[in-house]
Amino acid sequence: MKPRSLVFDLFGDYVRYRGGAARLRTLSTLMDCFGVGESTVRVVVARLRKEGWFEARREGRETLYALNSKSLRLLDEGRARIFDRVRGDWDRQWYMVIYSVPETDRGVRDHIRKELAWLGFGPLAASTYICPHDRLQQVEESFADQPVIRLDMLRCRSAGLTVDREMAARCWDLDELNADYKELLRTYRSRMSAYRSGDLSPRAALIERMQLTYDYRKFPFRDPDLPLELLPAGWVGRDAHELFLEAHELLRAPAEKYYDEVAGL
Repeated sequence: MKPRSLVFDLFGDYVRYRGGAARLRTLSTLMDCFGVGESTVRVVVARLRKEGWFEARREGRETLYALNSKSLRLLDEGRARIFDRVRGDWDRQWYMVIYSVPETDRGVRDHIRKELAWLGFGPLAASTYICPHDRLQQVEESFADQPVIRLDMLRCRSAGLTVDREMAARCWDLDELNADYKELLRTYRSRMSAYRSGDLSPRAALIERMQLTYDYRKFPFRDPDLPLELLPAGWVGRDAHELFLEAHELLRAPAEKYYDEVAGL
């Protein structure tokens, strides 16, 4: 588990709902649950503050790190993609983004690809991405401050459902994704009885909940929430999402209790 990701998960699941700020001592104690030492925590949060994700202030002899508008926006976007999966009928309309970047700004391309993947777009061809959901406005907003990027955005239809399925198979490796969902289900189904019975200590519950979030949060980068018509037979992605939601909620109360104990709330 990467320390940087752990910090964001702590702020996203706990700190933001408890005043929006945490003492460095609190973060260090919580990160120690995952084998991350205090010196590493100091380096990580200092770097994140330098990047503009947190504000720092002194409170007596201690340093507090607080969320700001930039980090809150990131957490809101991340929570929506992780927790709110798309449901409902599909009108068979695709949303296409074609981007171009000057040769002198090649480094921008990786950023574009990652952002489009996060928004649920898949690569149909070079510099051409498609999504079955209307997120063109989100794409425009994501790159509004980067005039070097030219975006052409279209709404379109294919010749039929057979072509739609072929396009989806080209854009996303659905078989590999489904296999990884099955692995997640195998891992956590065996733990659900302990979650439901409340056998875990508050500290253990926080560790389990953080691990669960860490394991599941990678899927929204890979899963575009395709309509049922485009999914392969035996798809378990929605089962995995339901299990994640249930487990995350079952562990919430004891995990929050441990956070409160560490934070002195």
